[in-house]
Amino acid sequence: MRTKTILSSAGIVLAIVGLFFLAQGRGWIRWPAESFMIGSQQWITNGSIIAAVGLLMIFISRRMR
Repeated sequence: MRTKTILSSAGIVLAIVGLFFLAQGRGWIRWPAESFMIGSQQWITNGSIIAAVGLLMIFISRRMR
């Protein structure tokens, strides 16, 4: 596989996971109901950072030749 494809794919996965963590931290997604991440400021921060890293990876992969 090409580096560009791997970087882009990993970025997409990280962005999705980060957004999921952020949504659970905000309480928008309450699944699973017993999750320790629901309503937690720490997971809002973690999710935002993870999603930002994923988006940065996608941006970098698109700039590669």
